Amino acid sequence: MGRIEDALTALLNGDPVLVHDADDREDEVDMVVAAQHITPELVARLRNDAGGLICTAIPHDAAERLNLPFFTDITEHPAAEQSERSYGDRSAFSLWVNHTATYTGVTDRDRATTITALADHVARDTTPQEFANDFTTPGHVAVLRAASGLLDNRRGHTEMSVSLMQEAGLTPAAVVCEMLDDSTGTALSVEDAERYAEEHGYVFLAGAELVEYADRK
Repeated sequence: MGRIEDALTALLNGDPVLVHDADDREDEVDMVVAAQHITPELVARLRNDAGGLICTAIPHDAAERLNLPFFTDITEHPAAEQSERSYGDRSAFSLWVNHTATYTGVTDRDRATTITALADHVARDTTPQEFANDFTTPGHVAVLRAASGLLDNRRGHTEMSVSLMQEAGLTPAAVVCEMLDDSTGTALSVEDAERYAEEHGYVFLAGAELVEYADRK
């Protein structure tokens, strides 16, 4: 069994997978979990062991159906005009939300509640009003909009993680969090991320592996 198949099995079992995008892109490793399997314990793992921003990536068609815009499209401040990243991609950020059943929205339990509800809205044919009935904005979970066509049009962690969920037959909503290095104040190196994966029994994927796998299908 190849690493892609190992990763799909891990995601189906509710386990994290580590994904490195590319040396010439962000050059970061994200911890990725299926949104439908998220728990407060997994949020804590993302928060403590990854340490970056905990986001939920959803497909383009779900974002369109729910009328979830790119954040830069609804922000009039001049800073939004500089949203293109140094590696050439537009920011994938949409709204930041809390589920209406949460209190502050930031606790592990609250964020798990919000994320599982987001996955439910991706899985079901819900409307923008139904979404508005369940969520408030601003909140503590960032929603990321994947590009239409996924890896054919953009090769960021947003598209890679949603693609992995689709390949696994899961609801195509993924929780992603960058892995950071406490000692350097920078992103965790690929070597250290691979070492972490080996120590914890997690699958480590290079983005190129996933792109090649998607191209073969």
